[in-house]
Amino acid sequence: MGLIHAKAAVRNPAEPSRVWEGTFLVDTGATDCLVPRPHLEGIGLKPEGQWVYGLADGSEVRMDVTVGRIEFMDTFVGATIVFGEPDAEPLLGAAALESLGIEVDPLNQTLKRHLVISLRGGFRPRRSEAVSLARAARRFP
Repeated sequence: MGLIHAKAAVRNPAEPSRVWEGTFLVDTGATDCLVPRPHLEGIGLKPEGQWVYGLADGSEVRMDVTVGRIEFMDTFVGATIVFGEPDAEPLLGAAALESLGIEVDPLNQTLKRHLVISLRGGFRPRRSEAVSLARAARRFP
């Protein structure tokens, strides 16, 4: 299977006019997104913590992370973004893709966006919980 690349943007949620656009490798093996540090710092994003990530070779590395707005395929999501090395290839990870309802079609090497994003997952609410969730959804369109 070939690699899938896509154009996306990272926007600073605190300063929406500050944005970086680039070509990302779609990586369903990565949980979070990764962007080279200079691009994140260039739009005013700063590390908010550090997480330990497992690499493909089995090693582990502690990396700076932040939260940013990823804009992709005419939609957006708030996502965890890892500060990568200056020469790192930007990655769109599985968490952002799933949050946006986007899946990889390996046969056609394309991305598909579902018009309906599931809130269910493995959780199946009881009737009273379903009613409460429906009421909450009406309050927050």
